[in-house]
Amino acid sequence: MRLSKNNVLCFLGGGVIGLTACISIGSEDVGKVIESRPVVSSMTVSPEIPESVPFCGKLIDLTRYNRREAYDRELSSFTYFHSTTMLLIKRANRYFPVIEPILKANGIPDDFKYLAVIESHLDPRVTSPARAVGMWQLMEGTARDYGLTITPTVDERCHVEKATEAACRYLKAAYAKYGNWVSVAASYNAGMGRITGELDKQDVDSSLDLWLVEETSRYVYRIMAIKQIFEHPSKYGFVLRSRDLYKRIATREVTVNKDIPNLAVFAKGQGITYADLKRFNPWLRDRKLVTGGKSYTLAIPLEKEMYYKKPNTEVHDPAWVVSDR
Repeated sequence: MRLSKNNVLCFLGGGVIGLTACISIGSEDVGKVIESRPVVSSMTVSPEIPESVPFCGKLIDLTRYNRREAYDRELSSFTYFHSTTMLLIKRANRYFPVIEPILKANGIPDDFKYLAVIESHLDPRVTSPARAVGMWQLMEGTARDYGLTITPTVDERCHVEKATEAACRYLKAAYAKYGNWVSVAASYNAGMGRITGELDKQDVDSSLDLWLVEETSRYVYRIMAIKQIFEHPSKYGFVLRSRDLYKRIATREVTVNKDIPNLAVFAKGQGITYADLKRFNPWLRDRKLVTGGKSYTLAIPLEKEMYYKKPNTEVHDPAWVVSDR
């Protein structure tokens, strides 16, 4: 099949953003692609790797071979993991407005919202094989240490606001220990004991220079890579409109201090389904709620807010969307 230049542009970016997806392709390169006559219907382009990237107010040098290659691996992975990366941006429109003010109030750099992205894919109900739970993937012991309640009927690791507050307490404690946010981020994955011990044993100053298990070695680079895509999505081939993003759904609050023996009955009395009660209160871990003398506030979604009868127009970050026209 003979390919025209227009065919090639479609290959490179899905039509609309072909030549801006990942890297710029010069006219000579386009000619070479035409001449080679690709036999596949799309093309995979390696994303451009910068010499440095900003993280928590400082530039991270990527010119050293191991740093460049580590960052390249994560940026390439997120760039071509299309459905998942696009879903992350859609979810962020709902959850970043909740997370960002809490980080700011606690003096935590805004970039740490991307830690939640890579930890849980912004799913407040997710549980890892290691039994870390919630958007911030907290282990039970750590969660209790930083003020969260976990009982047979309640798991506040799944409460977005409370879990974010707990994560901030951990991050502040780690920063008091290390004095730099890169090591803080690495310690979130490996633990402060591991990072401190390895910095001492390997006699280096930066956690980026440590020899660690693969998961931890990749961790900070994953945060930096997903940040790059979130800040420039169309450059990496992600084209979204405001109507594609998930809107925040308004709720009313109901505070209870007595046990609720049947949450399905309670939900029906509030004019919603049991499923909706669980979705908007993922910290409820049973069919009942035992308060143990504490007060809990439940979020009840407003009926009119639960429908996409009109296109979503709420865009948390204008960089995420192109024109709706």
